[in-house]
Amino acid sequence: MFLSAYFALVFGIVLAACGDDTSSSGPEDGENSAVVADTTKITYALKRFDGPLSNPHKGFTVPTGGAWVFVPEFEYGPYGSLNNKAWDLVSYGSGHQQWNKLNPAKGVYDWTELEKLLNALAEHNMGYALRVLPYTPSFIKSDFPPEEDYDWTPPFVYEMGAKKIQIDLRGTDYRAYAPVWDDSIYIWAAKEFAKALAEKYDGDPRIEYIDIRTFGEWGEWHTSHILGSEMPADSVLIDMLDYYASLFKKTQLVLPSNGFGDVYTHALELGITKRDDGFIGIPGRPDTLLRAYNANLPTIAENIAGYKTMLTYDDLIPGGNQKWTPERWVDAITSAHLTYYVLDQDSDCGYNFYKDNKALADSMTKVIGYNFTVAKAELVTVASAKDTTSTLNITVENTGVAPCFFDVYMVAEFVDSTGKALAPIGETVRIPKATFKDGSSQDFSFKAAGQANIATQPGVSVALSLYESEEAFKKGQNPTVRFDNEGLLENKKLLLKP
Repeated sequence: MFLSAYFALVFGIVLAACGDDTSSSGPEDGENSAVVADTTKITYALKRFDGPLSNPHKGFTVPTGGAWVFVPEFEYGPYGSLNNKAWDLVSYGSGHQQWNKLNPAKGVYDWTELEKLLNALAEHNMGYALRVLPYTPSFIKSDFPPEEDYDWTPPFVYEMGAKKIQIDLRGTDYRAYAPVWDDSIYIWAAKEFAKALAEKYDGDPRIEYIDIRTFGEWGEWHTSHILGSEMPADSVLIDMLDYYASLFKKTQLVLPSNGFGDVYTHALELGITKRDDGFIGIPGRPDTLLRAYNANLPTIAENIAGYKTMLTYDDLIPGGNQKWTPERWVDAITSAHLTYYVLDQDSDCGYNFYKDNKALADSMTKVIGYNFTVAKAELVTVASAKDTTSTLNITVENTGVAPCFFDVYMVAEFVDSTGKALAPIGETVRIPKATFKDGSSQDFSFKAAGQANIATQPGVSVALSLYESEEAFKKGQNPTVRFDNEGLLENKKLLLKP
């Protein structure tokens, strides 16, 4: 409701001020005198928001291995005993799932634990970045350990005849087994799983993006540590990219860290973006993501190791790894134009990282991805005895390092002091995904005609809001995207102040 009775009262006050005969301000019979109009102008004072600012579909994540992350017993979780404030920066969850757990038998899929996690994240206004792994050498701790510890390809795939080979774990005397990655049965099973995954989750708003983790250790499209195992030919990799792209029409797909060359080129042509997991530790890795940024796609990164481990590196390149420093961290985010970044990958969920680097991490929430700041705002109202027109003119800057990769809807309203809508100012403005570039500014105008000048009435203010969908605004829901300005209300609307 737009308080029509209230507006009727305001109209009455305005007209009464002009005299009982509303035609008296117009021309006399046979005369052409002009109608007198009053113009008022309100210029709003604007400052940047003081504090961290997390927003949807961008920013930082920490490992979220299951719904148990949100129970008080997990000391590093948002409700844990350590009061881990790194969660104030986290905008989405991320982690891996095991293929053999999700697909325990041919044609059988068990989404139970994944659903619990997705629902827990959604309750905290976070999505999930999904990686389904076929293999991890991390758990090869002895000679020929149980295969289910490290080979997460479902057993039925081998029972159908898919081949495996013996491998040596680099740097150890351990032996184990690995799939033959281009085996036709393995490929068939991987595609069947992709089809089921798409049928279940393509377009699901709880999913932030999905890595295509079909091949190699950790699904990263390399076999660096499992000696004797070889990656498939590029033609096989490209075929898998084509297949995923044919299934997923809505959810963003991601090429893993070691997809390079012609495979990378083909991925970009399909709208599949790129991640890199060698950040900070390997010089030049941020530059590998520039191709995805230039293709107008979000870029994704993870450090080469956990924060505490990276502090021990000796900078002996080649042969070693660079240690983590604040300067390298900032450079990695800015030079790669990152939209998404893993804050830390250790089991402490960013606790030590944030404890050591709080001010820096807070500031970078306004750098990574998009960041919308209202730079100018002015309300011009022209009132006459016949009608009133209010025009809100604003300038918005994207001060982040990447575009906004979803449609965003901007709304201007007259509101009360709590942010409750009294009346819209003009129409909703849609900003299409990836069109508001980083480092650019745009001017917008919202015009409301035919109503009284309520902007000068006691308790009436102007608010700006950003929504992920116009439907959410029409249903009266609160906005989900915040401006980087002082004046943010609890409902995330920006209250403009003269």
